[in-house]
Amino acid sequence: MQNNRERHKLGKYDAPLIIQFKRGVDDFYRGRVSNPFHKDTMQYREWERGFNKAYFEKVRKVIRHEQNRTTDTTRTRTTR
Repeated sequence: MQNNRERHKLGKYDAPLIIQFKRGVDDFYRGRVSNPFHKDTMQYREWERGFNKAYFEKVRKVIRHEQNRTTDTTRTRTTR
């Protein structure tokens, strides 16, 4: 009977990539901006993907908040 690593032909250093993705998201929210993985690895790219996803979600949230804020202030202003 083969274990999962052998069945999927994964090596010793091939961790499930969701771990690196989540770590990239967590690192963004904690302010850690340097990638802890070696540059030419799949883990590096997955960490970057998680970090970038968190960044762009935050940008969308800020833009949406700013748009709501400007529409709220224009509604409350009255012209005389």
